[in-house]
Amino acid sequence: MSSEPHIFFSDVNERQGSFLRRTMLLGGATVIGGIALVGRLAQLQIFQAEEYATLATKNQFNFRLVPPPRGLIKDRNGVVVAGNRPSFRVLVVRDETKDLDQTLDLLGQLLPDTLERRRTIIREVNAAPRFSPVPVKSDLSWEEFSKVNLHAAELPGVMADMNEARYYPFGGAYAHLVGYVAKVSDRDVKAIRDKGEEPPSILFNPGFRIGRQGLEKALDQDLRGVAGGNRVEVDARGRVVAEDAAGSRPAVQGSEVVLTIDNDVQQRALEVFGEEAGSCVVMDIRNGDILAMVSSPSFDPNLFVSGVPSSVYRALADYERRPLTDKALSGTFAPGSTFKPIVGLAAMKRGVDPSRRIVCNGSFYLGRRFACLGRHGAVDLRGAIKASCNVYFMTLATEMGPDAIAETARDMGFGQTYDIGIPGQRAGLVPDREWRRKNPVRGDGKWYPGETPSYGIGQGALTVNALQLAVYTSRIANGAKAVTPRLVKSIGGVEQQGGAFADLPFAPDLLQVLRDGMEAVTAAGGTGFRNSQLGLGAVRMAGKTGTAQARNYGAGSRKGAGRPWSQKDHNLFIAYAPTDNPRYAVSVIVQHGGLGGGTAGAPRAREVMKVALLKDPEIRARIEQAGFEAPEDAGAREAEARGAADPIETPTVEPVAPPPPEVAG
Repeated sequence: MSSEPHIFFSDVNERQGSFLRRTMLLGGATVIGGIALVGRLAQLQIFQAEEYATLATKNQFNFRLVPPPRGLIKDRNGVVVAGNRPSFRVLVVRDETKDLDQTLDLLGQLLPDTLERRRTIIREVNAAPRFSPVPVKSDLSWEEFSKVNLHAAELPGVMADMNEARYYPFGGAYAHLVGYVAKVSDRDVKAIRDKGEEPPSILFNPGFRIGRQGLEKALDQDLRGVAGGNRVEVDARGRVVAEDAAGSRPAVQGSEVVLTIDNDVQQRALEVFGEEAGSCVVMDIRNGDILAMVSSPSFDPNLFVSGVPSSVYRALADYERRPLTDKALSGTFAPGSTFKPIVGLAAMKRGVDPSRRIVCNGSFYLGRRFACLGRHGAVDLRGAIKASCNVYFMTLATEMGPDAIAETARDMGFGQTYDIGIPGQRAGLVPDREWRRKNPVRGDGKWYPGETPSYGIGQGALTVNALQLAVYTSRIANGAKAVTPRLVKSIGGVEQQGGAFADLPFAPDLLQVLRDGMEAVTAAGGTGFRNSQLGLGAVRMAGKTGTAQARNYGAGSRKGAGRPWSQKDHNLFIAYAPTDNPRYAVSVIVQHGGLGGGTAGAPRAREVMKVALLKDPEIRARIEQAGFEAPEDAGAREAEARGAADPIETPTVEPVAPPPPEVAG
């Protein structure tokens, strides 16, 4: 057996075939890959070129919304009562700061008061969208603005600019009527989403403000305008490197709103209250235009634009005279003796002769004694209005019952709200038997006879607000039409029509009886004489005084001498002028004035009415022709010399129903 090794040699053709197969496989794969690559490139470069170019542009540029200037609110004469003013501010962009805490520390050295709001600032910055500037402080002085700009290089992510801030030039004069703007809250966003709508992007802009109260809230969509935007070029980290002016769009200012208010009358109406609490409304009886509507005490709405400090808000909310409450619309009070003409009108509608005389001996008895603060003897309707005789109107009320009174009260404007553009009105309460069935005193749902005398003199469960009193007075003075109030004159140049007035369901001669009685109130011997003299020649004012209990006095003092403010009576006065050709009506409520309607309400109504009359060109010409001479009247001089105080016109006993709430809310 051979011991030589076995050696094998591969065939040359076999090796070459194997190489060629591998080469063809690799080449084929390469060709396929190349074809796929070319196809993909063709798809990207040719077929989807426009789509990806757009995406690339979006990556390169950002569109930042710019809040629009809010629409102006003006009075009837073009005076701006809610406008915009330039404001320097400092802003922080979270994504452009290396260390937010360090940045705020450095900023606090320049603006020390930002340290007090540090936690709030951090919360707002963290909640803001990426690369969105967040205002840290507004209304910088020029020195503060310059200081921030000087150290800008040391403050990454901090910038200072000038924007427009909402401004209320007359402060508290329009706080309740116009309202104010404030930052958008989570509740605002939730309220929109609850309606199934998506909130507009501008709501998330930290500099945007939304209407919070009054007309600012009710007309927010009209006043808001259209947001603009700046198209800015950003780098890979999202930082702004340039602005594309061509791609930006300007913001569009909101619509201009013109009110029926006269600024001079409005300011005077607030001034006359001084430190007292209450409300005043002035109306044009011909067209329903509201010339003034104020609530006192008021507050400065400018405090709320940038965010009112909690300590300030707490002080306003806790003050017993409630400056945050709109007493003209949501404050409801018993009308007291200002309601007595309603009772007389209801009786005449049911056939009672206004010349019928009822004897007043100082008391009215129905199960118990109801007092009248005087012995007026035999008086007719005109005389009863003049003397504000309780006995007369209690007698009529018990003869008619509550339903007849309630029907007439509603016809004259009580127990309802009015579409004047402001939310939050309270309708008050006009009670009748049906209401008592739903709100029983003892569970049986009966209207007890003892409730009616108090109802007849404007007490009991009856409550009204100052706007309703002005509407009621306007309807008496107009004598034919059911005048309704109008507050907004135009929006964006479009006149807001108040609509045609319905006819009053009363014969004109019946309303003339009421006017005769109200003229007697402000004449010599009337309960409102001394403080209702205008001193404008032959131009006189007619009115009706009223005082409403706020609590049960028992046998104590009715005028509240020495009592706490909250335990004093409310004082009311309604009036119209001129008496011979009525133009304007006014209602005044002095909350817890404690003096009587003729003493607390009449002088305030007089001063406000004088401004309205003197601003009317026709009436002013008439007054000037008369030389501003007050009428000389012997009876007037005699009454003035006596210095007789106006009586308090409500009974000394507590009504069956509990006293009305002093102010809603």
